[in-house]
Amino acid sequence: MFKLIRNWRERRVVAQRPIAEDLWHKALRRCAPARRLGASDQATLRVLATLFLHRKSIEPVEGVELDDADRVLLATHACLPILKLGLDWYDGWHSVIVYPAAFIPRRSHTDDAGVVHQSDAVLLGEAWGRGPVILSWEDVLHIGETPGHNVVIHEMAHKLDMLNGDANGFPPMHRRMDHRVWWKVFSSAWDRLKDEHRNGAELPIDPYALENPAEFFAVASEQFFETPAALRQHLPKVYRQLELFYRQHPY
Repeated sequence: MFKLIRNWRERRVVAQRPIAEDLWHKALRRCAPARRLGASDQATLRVLATLFLHRKSIEPVEGVELDDADRVLLATHACLPILKLGLDWYDGWHSVIVYPAAFIPRRSHTDDAGVVHQSDAVLLGEAWGRGPVILSWEDVLHIGETPGHNVVIHEMAHKLDMLNGDANGFPPMHRRMDHRVWWKVFSSAWDRLKDEHRNGAELPIDPYALENPAEFFAVASEQFFETPAALRQHLPKVYRQLELFYRQHPY
């Protein structure tokens, strides 16, 4: 597992300030994808969560109070996508801002006619390219109640997606992956699901995935970790590409 640790200082952090046993077991009880891992992968995830808490600032706002168990749980969810990639994939940003519940970001945009529009979208989470990850704590606590949903994994997938530019559903490919295959698999699945949705069919994935390719990647990533058997059954080619990207076999 220590090949994922880049320097001696971080080895010292892991050795001297490991996540306490009781906090770790509590996190496993509350995080089903982590609970399904083998002992070796759980040990690696624990190391990554330790370093995540060391590197990142978790900042509760608007009255949110997080104890040590809450912080360990959040870090455990956050590190699932980079279990086989390493924490360096989360370089370039420093904080996780935690709101008590869903929030409306204050922003405006000007259309082509020069009219200024205020955003009124209610969000459960948000990820900025070089900025923070923003999460609704209420929705973090409800992870596992709705099959396939995980707001932390969703936003971390956006962070991975943005490593090579804007979020567009096309994260950096590993050396042995074919970007043309990725594009064909995801675009074909997205187009087919959009057609099915227009025709009133019940989708095997959250319809929010149809907002744009970036959301499709993020929503598919949620399902890959939370309900991998369902994703593999209904979207096997998408599942395979995520398997190659995350270098994991959760099913």
